[in-house]
Amino acid sequence: MPFAYLVAGACLSNFPYRIHQSYIRQSRVMHGFHGATWQSMQAIISEASIPVCTAPAFLWKLWLYTNYDCNLRCSYCVAKSSPNTARRALGLANVTRLVDEAVALGFSDIFFTGGEPFILNDIYAMLAYASARVKTTILTNAMLLQAKRLDQLCAINNENLIVQVSLDGGNAADHDAYRGKGAWAKTVEGIRLLQERGFRVRLSTTETPANSARLAEVCAFHTALGIPEEDHFIRPLAKRGYSKEGIELDMTNLMPEVTVNVDGVFWHPLSTDVDMQVSRKLFPLAAAVERVQQQIDEIARTGSSKLMTFT
Repeated sequence: MPFAYLVAGACLSNFPYRIHQSYIRQSRVMHGFHGATWQSMQAIISEASIPVCTAPAFLWKLWLYTNYDCNLRCSYCVAKSSPNTARRALGLANVTRLVDEAVALGFSDIFFTGGEPFILNDIYAMLAYASARVKTTILTNAMLLQAKRLDQLCAINNENLIVQVSLDGGNAADHDAYRGKGAWAKTVEGIRLLQERGFRVRLSTTETPANSARLAEVCAFHTALGIPEEDHFIRPLAKRGYSKEGIELDMTNLMPEVTVNVDGVFWHPLSTDVDMQVSRKLFPLAAAVERVQQQIDEIARTGSSKLMTFT
């Protein structure tokens, strides 16, 4: 199986080989392949397999899909979100119970994603509840964070709360290629407003054929914004949801990160398609975690699969 990568501290001059127990965080860039074509990247990653020798470490990160509707319709969206997508809201009551159970189980991080979570009126209550108990990150395109929404977010700001913004380019052309005309300018404005209000801002970049040759520009841009390398992540395009290109990933080759939506519990936030579903029941969360752990143990026992990180 090919290895996907996530690179934290992703500037091109700083690509260490990161090995965490049995999974590999790997980038073609650190091996000198920066500027390679999208097609050649597939071959490079496919050749990068490294044997797994020890049982994988469980990643104690809980992902919550708060909703699926979004102000954008990104052409590579793995969740198939858009302004016309049904909301499928998880709801505040479910979120608070999930947070309580996650904390009791020892989860170290909770991530809120969508859709665009800031469409929801009760997202602030969710974030306030979670961040009072555990490190909490919310994923957003930052385009809606103005006026009243920004004020409401500021009212709950604390050291446990991180805002992770999707930024796919150091210029409008690279970012807007998959996200829509005018998206980059509004996202950058949102980033700057968050910084002015004292939020810790983390950036995530999806590498695409449009921006692959200019990832260094993204790094230079986040540096100019004052965002440190450890708060910038690069991940590959995945062939899921709306995307017709990218790396094919599923339960057999992804390190699990427990993910919940209104329909149940899933293996990984990359997808809440039925082939990634662990349980149709949200509660108790411990039952789904046990199923995930059993699968990890089976993979370690049989050696039949190499698990990778993606987020």
